[in-house]
Amino acid sequence: MYRSDACATQRTRKEQRIAAIITKYGSVAPRKYKFAAVKKMTENFKVTLGKGGFGTVFKGKLSDGREVAVKVLNTSKGEGEDFVNEVVSISKTSHVNVVTLLGFCLEGSNQALIYEFVPNGTLEEFINKDRSSMDALLLWKTLHGIAVGVARGLEYLHRGCKTHIVHFDIKPHNILLDRELRPKIADFGLAKLCSTQKSALSVQGKRGTPGYMAPEFCFPNFGSISSKADVYSYGMMVLQMVKGKINISAGVDNNSENCSVYQMYDHLIQYDSLEAYGVTVDTNEVAKKLMLVGLWCIQKLPAERPTMSRVVEMLEGSKECLEMPPSPKLIAGLKNSELVCRIELGLSLGD
Repeated sequence: MYRSDACATQRTRKEQRIAAIITKYGSVAPRKYKFAAVKKMTENFKVTLGKGGFGTVFKGKLSDGREVAVKVLNTSKGEGEDFVNEVVSISKTSHVNVVTLLGFCLEGSNQALIYEFVPNGTLEEFINKDRSSMDALLLWKTLHGIAVGVARGLEYLHRGCKTHIVHFDIKPHNILLDRELRPKIADFGLAKLCSTQKSALSVQGKRGTPGYMAPEFCFPNFGSISSKADVYSYGMMVLQMVKGKINISAGVDNNSENCSVYQMYDHLIQYDSLEAYGVTVDTNEVAKKLMLVGLWCIQKLPAERPTMSRVVEMLEGSKECLEMPPSPKLIAGLKNSELVCRIELGLSLGD
């Protein structure tokens, strides 16, 4: 009996918070749908777009013909903070590089989020797909455009919103690509809202994905938790983009098990080029710029990382204006197709 009452109380609290959003934002608030309407728009959950620990995403269509992606969440523990976070956070946004929330469903234990449909999948899929038939210069310019778009989206979240938003889970899987390969930041389940006056955030536990999570979550003496955590994750994402499209084997010693960020960094220091990694003369400038920006963003101390506004300037400015950043002391090798942060492996900082 107690368990049933507790669950009912949790649902009521969640519903009250969502109702407050609708009241506050009026006509611009996301629309609330009945679960029956969710079943209808997805044709009883006919087409699956993806699955994750959060739940399942289905393709759907609204009555006006617009295609949508319907994220049906697993029953949440506690008060369903991920669901409330996502509705609250994204209700406050309006930007070309942030996915648009069109509506939601909260009916008993059923909860779903209705988003605009973004047809070209995730950045993760784009990176991993064989693009050898694509013109090399066009590919690197596309990657650069994606990096700029994500940077602009984060700049907006950190500084452009009336209430600042820190995403806390920036990674290729959470970046969607539209028909023009324009990126849109998605999945705000871990997001944190903060007032414009605050730079440091109060966060309980770690937030993010291993390999993309900022080191200050594990080492508080590095600095306070802030929007610079997103900058770190963004840098890791950009380095993953570079790593995914260079010929790693071409630049690695035969006796070396894997190519590391250290090796590419040292190569840049010595030769000012990534051509040893299969990057052509035509594409070297774009590849090097992405590499340098990524390296600046993953600096150990939050204070040493640029703001996202500065990142946009770095990406859109001349390569000659970019200084070589300090060595990325916390980054281990590029191994098993993913970037691995030393602190996630529990290694000492001196290793």
